[in-house]
Amino acid sequence: MDITFIVIVFVIGFVGSLISGMLGIGGAIINYPMLLYIPVMLGVGHFTAHEVSGITAIQVSFATFGGVIAYRKGGFLNKWLIIYMGISILTGSFIGGFGSTHMSENGVNIVYGVLALIAVIIMFVPKKGIDDMSFQQVKFNKWLASLLAFIVGIGAGIVGAGGAFLLVPIMLVILKIPTRMTIASSLAITLISSIGAVSGKITTGQLPLLPAFIMVVASLIASPIGVHIGKRANIKVLQSTMVVLILATALKTWMSIL
Repeated sequence: MDITFIVIVFVIGFVGSLISGMLGIGGAIINYPMLLYIPVMLGVGHFTAHEVSGITAIQVSFATFGGVIAYRKGGFLNKWLIIYMGISILTGSFIGGFGSTHMSENGVNIVYGVLALIAVIIMFVPKKGIDDMSFQQVKFNKWLASLLAFIVGIGAGIVGAGGAFLLVPIMLVILKIPTRMTIASSLAITLISSIGAVSGKITTGQLPLLPAFIMVVASLIASPIGVHIGKRANIKVLQSTMVVLILATALKTWMSIL
């Protein structure tokens, strides 16, 4: 692995983790297609879909860890939301991460494309009034939250994601959680989810060590910076940015599949 390849992997990890901190996602929605296509396009290297999912899994865990630390003060973290959805997504992500070894590369890409497409559709559903309530007024259906988190976890574990790119739309649109609480709590839930995904990837040998280490370093630097930016950004801007990113990566993935 030459210096150019190392720099490119670091930049990809930095960008993904910066966006992770801003939007409350693990960064997989950005890093997965970037790792899969950019090194090849620049002619500096190549990762298989299984290797990308392994690298992305470890990056997500450290990016979300950095984000949660940055959000630990301010009342943005919803304890019960994190507990119910965290346990469910952890179980699902371990199943998905372990089971992904039996899937073809194209199968992994298709799962990613389907998840991204679902996230885009949900994000276009109107979200009226959710940011007008105080954090003390927030209530949600615990069993629905657990079921949805388990399903997301299975798909997320397959592609090495924490699942936040799908969790965030679900929390905003279906569970009616305010945007800033969604961003902060989804980082904590995704951190829990990534434990299952990483465990599955390590036990099945899908984790290239040096690229993973580079991504970890980039994540720990960039994620807190993203949180700092996200706390001060307009909520509508954050939501619009998320829709654009998810839509762009979904289109790119499906173009490569088809």
